[in-house]
Amino acid sequence: MGGDFGPRSIVQASIACLSATPSLHLTLVGQPSLLEELIASHSAVDRARLTIVSAGEVIGMDEKPSQALRGKPDSSMRVALELLRDGKAQACVSAGNTGALMALSRYVLKTLPGIDRPAMVAAIPTQRGYCQLLDLGANVDCSAEHLLQFAVMGSVAAETLGVVRPKVALLNIGTEDIKGNQQVKLAAALLQSARGLNYIGFVEGDGVYRGEADVVVCDGFVGNILLKSSEGLATMIAGRIEALFNKNLATKLVGALALPLMKRLQADLAPARHNGASFLGLQGIVIKSHGSAGVLGFQSAIQRALIEIQEDLPQRLHGRLEGLLL
Repeated sequence: MGGDFGPRSIVQASIACLSATPSLHLTLVGQPSLLEELIASHSAVDRARLTIVSAGEVIGMDEKPSQALRGKPDSSMRVALELLRDGKAQACVSAGNTGALMALSRYVLKTLPGIDRPAMVAAIPTQRGYCQLLDLGANVDCSAEHLLQFAVMGSVAAETLGVVRPKVALLNIGTEDIKGNQQVKLAAALLQSARGLNYIGFVEGDGVYRGEADVVVCDGFVGNILLKSSEGLATMIAGRIEALFNKNLATKLVGALALPLMKRLQADLAPARHNGASFLGLQGIVIKSHGSAGVLGFQSAIQRALIEIQEDLPQRLHGRLEGLLL
């Protein structure tokens, strides 16, 4: 029921995913009358694979996490997480209030042994492929120990996507050992001594996009700014290029020739394609979609959930954490 566009785009994305993935079953949690009305506007929906669970309350995008945790026991977000906890679902995907989702996830699902705080991770495009960036905003203030935990979880997440011995780096204002604040320096010492972790040192912002690391670790304040800036830059560049090609007849002709390549580049860099941040460290799979995500963006978030289900990511994390942190 959350997100900037509400259930309309979520229902449309869910129906598209059901059509593309015959083995998928989805449960929509929220106000049944509204959800049924939205579903009815689409033809050929396989209702055997699409069910509705009623929830009478909705958490607003501007509500404080404490209010959501204590004041709305029948919210769509909480009911969805309880379905996951009780084994009636294998993953939860939400476009709602990020702080509320994190607070409720920690309360309902609990964290894995050895993890103090879950971290949000998502893939960002680089010159060499993709990089797993975490934390993206769940933890604004972090200790060095938290950054170590994020590094271990990010490495395992990269492995599930097929990366062999992922290169892990700490985001910093320089690559020299003397650079950075005390938090980053202490984290670097912990990562250097961590067993089984392929830590390569510090990486700067431009190095992230050169693909120097497969996993980049930072606190949530820095990570969220980097992610949102990246998405804004990609959108701005695409808009500038389109405007240049439409400037006059000559540029329109050049643009027509370059159109197939431009569409491919735009698709590769489109924020919607990479939408869906995973809450790593929970005893369950929770995916946070951008609140502003449209239909394609929410489809990407569901696809991320499917990958983590297939890879049994929480169990893999639990196994690795025992060897690295406990």
